[in-house]
Amino acid sequence: MPVPDTPRPGQESVWDYPRPPRVEEFRGSIVVELGGRKIAETDRAWRVLETSHPPTYYLPRESFVDGCLRDAPGSSWCEWKGQASYFDLVTPAKTAPKAAWTYRNPTSGFGAIGNAIAVMPASVDRCLVNGEVVQPQPGGFYGGWITSWIAGPFKGVPGSMGW
Repeated sequence: MPVPDTPRPGQESVWDYPRPPRVEEFRGSIVVELGGRKIAETDRAWRVLETSHPPTYYLPRESFVDGCLRDAPGSSWCEWKGQASYFDLVTPAKTAPKAAWTYRNPTSGFGAIGNAIAVMPASVDRCLVNGEVVQPQPGGFYGGWITSWIAGPFKGVPGSMGW
């Protein structure tokens, strides 16, 4: 098991997040940019918090610019949230395949994120939370958003598969 980093003042540790995960409302500024354009913006979203993972943010569907969400083939299964469906994110300058997902019929306890959209920060130009540029969760498989107020280490780094 990894040794959790000691949180600095104002930080929260991902090692204090629960397992199974929980969903909580987030009030603050969120912006997603792709192809040199702002494709989503909101001041109301949800965070899913799970032990060892930075938060994954879910934005209301209406916060996305018309035409930037295109249904993508395939699905996946989360043991906690249920079946996910995917979207390509599209602008005139760039397409990010399967860069976003939703739970159309989430399991009990995750109803708040039903039809909300999560974005893989590594697949877009940038994501911002309260004006801070997000660092993508390492590993390419996970969609967590790392900000200065989150302490790790984070699932996805080499050697973390067994966490």
